[in-house]
Amino acid sequence: MSKSIPLGLIDRYRDRLPVADDTPAVTLGEGNTPLIPLQRLGHPCQVYVKFEGLNPTGSFKDRGMTMAVTRAAELGAKAVICASTGNTSAAAAAYAARAGMQAFVLIPEGKIARGKLAQAVMHGAKILQIRGNFDDGMSLVKAVAEQLPVTLVNSVNPYRLQGQKTAAFEIVEALGQAPDVHCLPVGNAGNITAHWIGYSEAAGQATAATSFRDERSKHAPAAMTDRRPVMVGYQATGSAPFMRGAPVAQPDTVATAIRIGNPQSWDAAHVVQRESAGWFDELTDEEILATQARLAREEGVFCEPASAASLAGALRDIESGRIAAGSTVVCTLTGHGLKDPDIAAEHVAGASQTIDATLGAVEQALGASLDA
Repeated sequence: MSKSIPLGLIDRYRDRLPVADDTPAVTLGEGNTPLIPLQRLGHPCQVYVKFEGLNPTGSFKDRGMTMAVTRAAELGAKAVICASTGNTSAAAAAYAARAGMQAFVLIPEGKIARGKLAQAVMHGAKILQIRGNFDDGMSLVKAVAEQLPVTLVNSVNPYRLQGQKTAAFEIVEALGQAPDVHCLPVGNAGNITAHWIGYSEAAGQATAATSFRDERSKHAPAAMTDRRPVMVGYQATGSAPFMRGAPVAQPDTVATAIRIGNPQSWDAAHVVQRESAGWFDELTDEEILATQARLAREEGVFCEPASAASLAGALRDIESGRIAAGSTVVCTLTGHGLKDPDIAAEHVAGASQTIDATLGAVEQALGASLDA
């Protein structure tokens, strides 16, 4: 006898999501990612990393995409469209394939990591490389979605944030309460907004960060925690509109996932900052890459560059005292390091050596390393 096995975050949090009891979930088993306590980094705070790189397509975007595509399928959509710096395209293509839909993806020409592009290709997406940046692509897909029978699945789709808010539920469940501080990389600013929505709902509190309404929205589920964290968002120096106070026309950073100059959740993210008493800050590419390497070498966690922005900022703010000693801090790692293999390869240039296939040569090489 076959047995129906709950799979993915929609089934897990159906009582907290805008879906009917019998809405079929378009799922690949997303969610339930590990919350890893760091052992060497972050003292005198306890820092945890929420490793979203272990979602099915390797990033947090799967949380939002399962909801966006589930809703699209429920409404009879045959195709979805998105603009992307990489991770959204991978998730949209995978979930569209799962639902039997066609995915259309607009990406900046030559500005997408190979690992992400490979995913979209393998999942059968129709890919258009535009001579422009993400923000140009975003304007185009919004216009296309108004003219053609395709569903837009960027984070301006409110169901995306509804899926992404579930990360906050998982963190509260793992810790037994909300953390003191939650740090995230910020590009389009949808994820920091979604987390705040999730923490607010988990605490039974209202937030002006969302005006989402759906007839299936659940009314006041039981509170999971009695507090909400301070929310902190970090951007790359070359792509930091929140720090400049205005959109950045030509954003530039090695952290491609946050190379966005005109965040679509600009207003909502400022609400999050205000309501949580949090802040935004920026990091150089050098700081981001150094922290990516430290996390991999000292804690065994390999994240993509943009992800490392959250931890790099947290470590700097812990050292300066801006984040108080003894705080419980969660840093979201938005994507897996294998999303951007070229950057990783540059890090390890010279880390390998070629030797003769003899015991003596191996012993000599190992001895030199052990003596170092």
